[in-house]
Amino acid sequence: MKENIDVASRHITPADGNVFADLGFCEEQAQHLHADSQAKIAQTIALKEQLMTEIGNWIALQNMRQGDAAKVLQVSRPRVSDVVNKKTDKFTLDALILMLSLAGKQVKLVVE
Repeated sequence: MKENIDVASRHITPADGNVFADLGFCEEQAQHLHADSQAKIAQTIALKEQLMTEIGNWIALQNMRQGDAAKVLQVSRPRVSDVVNKKTDKFTLDALILMLSLAGKQVKLVVE
């Protein structure tokens, strides 16, 4: 016989809350960790937006419809729309780099 496992949520951190404080870090450290994580998230979003801009520019320069671009990029037309509208939360960096590769663009990563 299977035992029931309790999976009920006990606490949910609000979207604007500090999960590090909820995990028990002291206030100063929680604020530092939260600020650091927000900076990393902002950096990732900026990278995604840059890649999405390049894809959008490629579509415009090729004078393509989203449906035609979708075939080349091997995604659905709504996914192309999401790229053009910069819905960053729907894509990984890997997926965007692959799309650029399929568009014939070379992506170079520079670490400073």
